Amino acid sequence: MANLSADRLAGLNSWYADWRGLRVAVLGLGVTGFSVADTLAELGSEVRVVAGSNDPDRERLLEVIGADFFAGDEEAMLRSLIEFDPHLMVISPGFYPGNPFDAWAVENDVAVWGDIDLAWRVRDKVHAAEWLCVTGTNGKTTTTQLAAHMLLAAGKRVAPVGNIGVPVLDAVRDPAGFDVLVVELSSFQLARVRDIEPHASVCLNIAADHIDWHGSFEQYIADKANVFERTKAACIYNRADDNTLRMVENADVREGARAVSFGLDVPPVSGFGVVEGLLADRGYHQERKTSALEIVTLTELQERGLLQPHTIENILAATALVRSLDIDPAAIREAILGFTPDRHRCELVAVADDVRWVNDSKATNAHAARASLATSESIVWIVGGLLKGVDISELIAKHANRLRAAIVIGAEQTAVTEAFAQMAPDVAVYPIAARAGLPVMLEAVAKAQQLAKAGDTVLLAPAAASMDQFASYADRGEQFVAAVREIVAG
Repeated sequence: MANLSADRLAGLNSWYADWRGLRVAVLGLGVTGFSVADTLAELGSEVRVVAGSNDPDRERLLEVIGADFFAGDEEAMLRSLIEFDPHLMVISPGFYPGNPFDAWAVENDVAVWGDIDLAWRVRDKVHAAEWLCVTGTNGKTTTTQLAAHMLLAAGKRVAPVGNIGVPVLDAVRDPAGFDVLVVELSSFQLARVRDIEPHASVCLNIAADHIDWHGSFEQYIADKANVFERTKAACIYNRADDNTLRMVENADVREGARAVSFGLDVPPVSGFGVVEGLLADRGYHQERKTSALEIVTLTELQERGLLQPHTIENILAATALVRSLDIDPAAIREAILGFTPDRHRCELVAVADDVRWVNDSKATNAHAARASLATSESIVWIVGGLLKGVDISELIAKHANRLRAAIVIGAEQTAVTEAFAQMAPDVAVYPIAARAGLPVMLEAVAKAQQLAKAGDTVLLAPAAASMDQFASYADRGEQFVAAVREIVAG
């Protein structure tokens, strides 16, 4: 076993450090894994990618950049690692804690990084941008996009990266360079983060999610809390979520970093919130003890379709992030009023016979579904999928009085129907069985049309992941939209 000295590894903290001769095993050949392999090959390291399945297109690219590739089951992957004898292992976010590769690395004194820490170390290739980091159970992507939109309106060179879909390493290596990277971080990524020093960070909210991956809700919170570690200027938290406040209180930050809150109430000093119909900043300006800066009015948000409570929270959080860089409120307002949210998040698909059809396929957990359920008074709810170890009984109990009926899709139907039987026995529940040649979503929409009455909302807010019956939450949403257009609006 060829170990690498701690001093040599610690010295690899710049693009211009000597990465040659370093043997690195990269686990996973998704978007992230390929970006890691491509980066390390460019740096002159010896790279072997090890994955559980083949990807012919990326495998051909690995040949071009001079990286090895091995695919097999866990046992075969481990044998390939042992044979390669790496100095360092970079693991893609999807590999669960306690996997045999992590255990092997610990036993053999092999350093393990995630792609985020690698990106931080080599961020100076073109220009070492400031990082603004975003996490939370829900709202990450919207907040990341909003913050990037605000910075762009202020004339900054900016890229939204990370869990949003663009690997941070791709942005770091962009020859144009950036002033700021807005980095969306999942709990999977944060579980491996050890080195980054963000300018400002936010945790939007915390609710039970990915418990099967993290092992417990407490560990999920602990991993999310890594977003605040070593933050330099501002740790931004949600006043309505005590978990996010405790994260900030317990974080080991750089000297001078401030705690800044956001919420839908009147903001305290060092807070962002709502005052007399205005979104207001009492966070950073000199007169914050006696006054607030106006950002945008609720009337303006309503005209843009941005008045949902969770959307306002995301706007406030993004504003708090970019104001840490002294961005002009006028540019922020311009960006907000020009912003269009992503598809599949509270998307109104059709109104027919006074029934609203809403696609919230991006509600992949109970916390996200709660927000969309709260916006309607009478609902035919399409729910179900992969629950990721989360019990949705509390969600059902809280919103039972809003439900005309529930249509249950997905692989874990028994857990959902049992939760309804226990928490909302008066709600009619209709499981949709997967049958050859009959698309699940088409059947669900057809059933919803039978059940819905004037004034109702048919809401796809599954409170579950999609990969049991669909390629992604976007695919699930597109199938819902297509079914509504065929059956209802056609």
